Amino acid sequence: MAVRSKRVTDPLDERVKDRIVGRDRPEIAYGSSGSEHSGAGSQIGDDDDDSSNHSLSYLLHCFDEENENNEAINDDELDESHMQENDSDSDSDRFESKNEEIMSTLRDLNDDRFRNILLANVVKAMQIFRCLRPNTQTLNRNVMLFLQKLGYNAAVCKTKWQSSGGLTAGNYEFIDVVQSGSGDRYFIDINFAGEFEIARQTKQFQQLSQNLPVVFVGKGVDLKVLVKLMSDEIRQSLKSRGLLLPPWRKNRFMQNKWFAPYRRTTNYSSANISSSLSTPVKHMTVAVKCSTIGFSIVDSAPIFHAATRTR
Repeated sequence: MAVRSKRVTDPLDERVKDRIVGRDRPEIAYGSSGSEHSGAGSQIGDDDDDSSNHSLSYLLHCFDEENENNEAINDDELDESHMQENDSDSDSDRFESKNEEIMSTLRDLNDDRFRNILLANVVKAMQIFRCLRPNTQTLNRNVMLFLQKLGYNAAVCKTKWQSSGGLTAGNYEFIDVVQSGSGDRYFIDINFAGEFEIARQTKQFQQLSQNLPVVFVGKGVDLKVLVKLMSDEIRQSLKSRGLLLPPWRKNRFMQNKWFAPYRRTTNYSSANISSSLSTPVKHMTVAVKCSTIGFSIVDSAPIFHAATRTR
């Protein structure tokens, strides 16, 4: 049976065939110590080692990058936490400083003997005319006359200012006493603490406002300090609640209540109270209805008698 010969390899002898398939080169012997990465490495073995080393280096690099990222995130979180703690510490320090300044100002007021006696007389007058508290204007004028009877240079002061440069127009009324001799002016506000009441107060603001006197009697320099501190705390309190600061709560507006241009009057009669009160003060008698059953009026008090009994 005829065998078909291969046209390419059949004419070649065995030596040439061995060269073609590579059987003429000696085989490479591999030794192993049992470890996959040890032994007499060949070129292929070296490539494997380089590849393995490269893979390991890449994994370590990725691991380091991940750790760095995690550390960066943790550092950011720590920084944010530290910022919050610092802000909290800053707020606490600010509050303590403000509270101490308010308390220091109030202590300084008590060092003034003339002021202390004046305050005692104002409180006494308010006790006598406590039934007039719903009407601040009438109460102011009765307290003024009470102080005049005691010999004080007392008057009712009404401030008024126009709107300008972001300032809202307004007016306010309080009492002042000018000291004889020195000419020092003492401000008297019978509802001082009430002028700083706001909605949704923070605990810090509540604590500061509780330290304020209900009735303020003192000089302008101390009054300015208290108004400035409380106006700033109003802004902080509203800001922490996410509320806007109304124009009538700004420090400039609050300061104008007592320090804007004013008109000073020593007369009881006022168009804002009654146009019929034209009788001279010394001949005037005003009947006052009170919910209490009788209270005494000192001999030097103005002649505004309270009813001894109501039904």
